[in-house]
Amino acid sequence: MAKELDLLEELRVRADTVATFIGQYLSKREPSELYTAARHLLHAGGKRLRPGMAILSCEAVGGKPTSVIPAAAAIELIHNFTLIHDDIMDRDNLRRGYPAVHTLWGNAGAILAGDTLYAKAFDLTTRAPAPPAQIKECVRILAETSVEICEGQWEDIEFENRDHVSEDEYLRMVEKKTSVLYAASARIGGILGGAERAVVDALGEYGRLVGIGFQIYDDVIDLRTPEDVLGKNRGSDILKGKKTLIIIRAHEFGENIKIFGAKKASREEINQAIRQLEDCGSIDYAEEKAIEHVQTGKNMLKILPETKSKQLLIELADYMIKRRY
Repeated sequence: MAKELDLLEELRVRADTVATFIGQYLSKREPSELYTAARHLLHAGGKRLRPGMAILSCEAVGGKPTSVIPAAAAIELIHNFTLIHDDIMDRDNLRRGYPAVHTLWGNAGAILAGDTLYAKAFDLTTRAPAPPAQIKECVRILAETSVEICEGQWEDIEFENRDHVSEDEYLRMVEKKTSVLYAASARIGGILGGAERAVVDALGEYGRLVGIGFQIYDDVIDLRTPEDVLGKNRGSDILKGKKTLIIIRAHEFGENIKIFGAKKASREEINQAIRQLEDCGSIDYAEEKAIEHVQTGKNMLKILPETKSKQLLIELADYMIKRRY
């Protein structure tokens, strides 16, 4: 617990730096409601894990945090752009315990707010105090990552209309939808910290594997964490018919989750479905897979010298599979 508190404090310090930078960058301008909508989830907080990973990766290779702050802020803008659009597509009304952007400004307003954050992210990346070649590579990574996120989101939606999705297909989908942004965060931190190619590649693989573990464990959290802690409706993925690893494994066991893909269900029906998934072992299976990916990811950091920042990257990876929300 002490280590976790120390890690969260280290992340908070870096998150505050990023939040201050974004606040100054996204200052009020016309049309004011567009920028109010764009800032809405940013004000809702969040642990800023992705920019934290970028900053720690930069520090771990001997770089100065100031060289990566604009790019770390850009990564956070990309992340929030995806959250705004995800909530529209998934018809979720809560995010981090706050009303989703589309519930306050409508779908059209939310789409525009997300698009604004997306465009601003690339402008921010070009402001990094780094050689042009490094900035160019970071912009390319963010662009490729954004395309892969869209591909992953498309596949996630497409899976809802399929009777069968394999575990390998699921892992490829979450790699695109979720882990590529963690991989980009670690790679960009390494690049702007001046690391050699082999080190940048190792950091990218660390971020990719840890990001997959993060998403698998996120699906576990969706079923095990109480709503007042989770900040959103518990078991919502079951009702939407999401083909998570938990559901895929349960289907392999021959389990029929009665409310899977239903538009609505009572709290007791949702709780019964969760108990069914617990009893068949599919939630435990997913948790084990998340731990496996995170452990493999941590092994990629052996290329780094022993520093406080490297240790924090290791602890950040562990946090991915210990958090409650």
